Amino acid sequence: VLLAAAVCTKAGKAIVSRQFVEMTRTRIEGLLAAFPKLMNTGKQHTFVETESVRYVYQPMEKLYMVLITTKNSNILEDLETLRLFSRVIPEYCRALEENEISEHCFDLIFAFDEIVALGYRENVNLAQIRTFTEMDSHEEKVFRAVRETQEREAKAEMRRKAKELQQARRDAERHGKKAPGFGGFGSSAVSGGVTAMITETIIETEKPKVAPAPARPSGPSKALKLGTKGKEVDNFVDKLKSEGENIMTSVGKRSAEAAKVLAPPINMESVHMKIEEKISLTCGRDGGLQNMELHGMIMLHISDEKFARIRLHVENEDKRGVQLQTHPNVDKKLFTTESQIGLKNPEKSFPINSDVGVLKWRLQTTEESFIPLTINCWPSESGNSCDVNIEYELQEESLELNDVIITIPLPSGVGAPVIGEIDGEYRHDSRRNLLEWCLPVIDAKNKSGSLEFSIAGQPNDFFPVQVSFVSKKNYCNIQVTKVTQVDGNSPVRFSTETTFLVDKYEIL
Repeated sequence: VLLAAAVCTKAGKAIVSRQFVEMTRTRIEGLLAAFPKLMNTGKQHTFVETESVRYVYQPMEKLYMVLITTKNSNILEDLETLRLFSRVIPEYCRALEENEISEHCFDLIFAFDEIVALGYRENVNLAQIRTFTEMDSHEEKVFRAVRETQEREAKAEMRRKAKELQQARRDAERHGKKAPGFGGFGSSAVSGGVTAMITETIIETEKPKVAPAPARPSGPSKALKLGTKGKEVDNFVDKLKSEGENIMTSVGKRSAEAAKVLAPPINMESVHMKIEEKISLTCGRDGGLQNMELHGMIMLHISDEKFARIRLHVENEDKRGVQLQTHPNVDKKLFTTESQIGLKNPEKSFPINSDVGVLKWRLQTTEESFIPLTINCWPSESGNSCDVNIEYELQEESLELNDVIITIPLPSGVGAPVIGEIDGEYRHDSRRNLLEWCLPVIDAKNKSGSLEFSIAGQPNDFFPVQVSFVSKKNYCNIQVTKVTQVDGNSPVRFSTETTFLVDKYEIL
């Protein structure tokens, strides 16, 4: 019978220990503390015995993997079990060190429980252990797919109802009547409140993520307020959370990461501009740009009515052939001749306290010289393993890329890669079989770097390579240099926030 499985230091200090029979903490600590003293350094053994128990062990760099068994246990089976335990540890730990083992202790304990149950070895291999601990369920995926389909249908029905209600309200206003179900006394007042609440809820969920607001003054409206959510939505969300559903916010994962790194300026002026660009790029592994598409936009936010009638002076030094497009309410002739963004009717004002998209641009190309960051991944077979050399080079030296993560897929079930030379740091995600090469900054001073590692596999196993980064400098050299008032051309103080994000960046 297997009593316990433990990872301990050379001095006998327990880091992780899993007992498979009823044992006190002091007993297991005492057994492990006695273990190093029992070993005779003059002889090479894989086990050592006392009067009551047998230790079967395997050295792992500065640590020991130890199985404590009864004396009548089958030593051959115990050695086979020990080998499986020793192979499980590198699956979850990047390095065989005390702090790394402590960090992944619960992952290891769950894996240990898959190998041994109630003191007896289970008939499992490493791949099955990985599958069991991931708890990947086909039934759960089917259930989630059905749930998502039902939610999509419910949202479509809500949008249809919202349009019907809005149309009814418009028709009522056009004929000079009150909207049905709004106002009145007694029961009609109650139904009116409910109808208003449902309408608000539906329109709130229907709001687009980044839609340019119409460039006209938004007067006070008594009909609907878009800033509130109905109680029905809150109750529905709470119910989903209680059932264990993961409620996602409308902001994308990448945008949330970018928001952390690229915090808005502390001194936000009354006139604030957000310049945002997103790149989508696909390259071949042997070189050659398959497609590169870049979308950019200038969003204007005015928080003071005094500065609602302004013009933005845009400086466009782009030489790559970017296609520019202004908002329909912006004076296109003024922008073409003088590179200024102003409303067609100079007497009108920009909306207050809302983000308005005033200018957007697009660049689509297959020109290799336009690639901002080139990645060269070169796997070469060497016996049973593969030596992988990967390097990056910043082509666009004016850029400064932050939080760069180059993700290389790895073959499953072959353990951790052996890292040779590396610029920057790396993370090995054994669950998803990924190697993440992390570089805090890539700029003109640090424009190239390389990583070398070896692991069992075929050259095709290491593609597609994916890249993600954020930057405070935009790719296309389009900037707002000055803001002036329409009357008198007096300059206005303004603040700018620039972000350059990755939508997709793949080397196939």
